[in-house]
Amino acid sequence: MTATDSKTKPDHFNRSWFITGVCGSVGSQILKNILEFEPKRVTCFDNNESALFLLYDKYRKDSRITFYTGHICNARDVEARMQGCDYVLHAAALKHVYLSELSPGAAVNVNVLGTQTILEAAMATGVQRLLFTSSDKAVNPTNVMGASKLLAERLVCAANAQAQSSTQVFASTRFGNVLGSRGSVIPVFRNQIRDGGPITLTDPDMTRFIMTLEQAVRLVTDSLFLARGGEIFVTKMPVARIGDLAEIMIEELAPKFGHSPKDIEIEIIGARAGEKKFEELMTEEESTRAVALPRYYVVPPAILSNFRQIEYAYDDMDSKSPKGRPYNSAVVGAMTKEELRQYLLGNPALLEGD
Repeated sequence: MTATDSKTKPDHFNRSWFITGVCGSVGSQILKNILEFEPKRVTCFDNNESALFLLYDKYRKDSRITFYTGHICNARDVEARMQGCDYVLHAAALKHVYLSELSPGAAVNVNVLGTQTILEAAMATGVQRLLFTSSDKAVNPTNVMGASKLLAERLVCAANAQAQSSTQVFASTRFGNVLGSRGSVIPVFRNQIRDGGPITLTDPDMTRFIMTLEQAVRLVTDSLFLARGGEIFVTKMPVARIGDLAEIMIEELAPKFGHSPKDIEIEIIGARAGEKKFEELMTEEESTRAVALPRYYVVPPAILSNFRQIEYAYDDMDSKSPKGRPYNSAVVGAMTKEELRQYLLGNPALLEGD
């Protein structure tokens, strides 16, 4: 989203922002987009010292931006850095399913306890709006990462219900697979094709909701200002079959790296611990209270505020709500292989890389 197409343009300008996980693919793109809103100040917070220094070096001439290294579980540090901020975008997390299975305590510490620390700091410092970035894996979770994200969503909802100030709004978004982000399957496939293969594939029939980095950031910035409090925002997004994605990338990229597509093999390695065959963005229960907007579904909270009455009404509400229908990649039909090819070619950065 750009500064000129927002209906809430005045709220974007001359405000102070706080971003966690700013060194990640989503966090760094959020920072880039926020600068279009002519902020008064942007406080960037991350525990990756080396990546943070590189980001600082990129923006060192912009006096509005301050970079701090620290851990989101350090309550005193977080609250001190958040002082005076109007908006919080919480993107810091452990996101890898398999690594979270191996280190569940770390996932709980960062994704659950870290989120609670951020929420407590936001309430203490009087932050106006907070937006938490969650995942489709939080829906009917089968792995530690998804379960930790679900708990974090519930913490955000509970914090909003407990907030006595009518100016404090806390909400969440759910991402699908952000194609091209660090750790996503596309850069992995690209590197394997560059090296002559093989491509390692867990299960060719797995389906996933997919979104571009730009769509993910737009979901964050739109949701921040659409939110009434406690909701979960979900982008309407297409579904891809992972086997089709691998085949298309081989066909499109192998010649560019000097290889013949027929020489790049696909090796089936089987699903890792905690992986689903399909992903979900809303449960059947959530869909009974969800409302539809042109680009998004909105799931109002099951727990309502203890201190204020909130009306969950939005501009441009769509009558085609998903009442009683789960929103998952097994129910939503996957794109055909050619449709997926055109999707990728229409977003050339996905195939070409940085």
